[in-house]
Amino acid sequence: MRKQDQCPRAQINRKYCNCTYDCEKHGLCCECLHYHRQRNELPACYFTPEEEKTYNRSIDFFLQRRAKTSSSK
Repeated sequence: MRKQDQCPRAQINRKYCNCTYDCEKHGLCCECLHYHRQRNELPACYFTPEEEKTYNRSIDFFLQRRAKTSSSK
């Protein structure tokens, strides 16, 4: 049995997941968060669609982008 079939929210989560990377964690938010947290990263859902396409999940990248966004306001 696939992990997605065991998670009652996987179908719902997939609708909101903006990750374009094909992996077995798609729709399994708790596993995705754990995976990225171990690597000092953030999952795709923290990034805009444009940022997500870079596949740069680093916290530094996230903070840089937010600093640019807030300074332009």
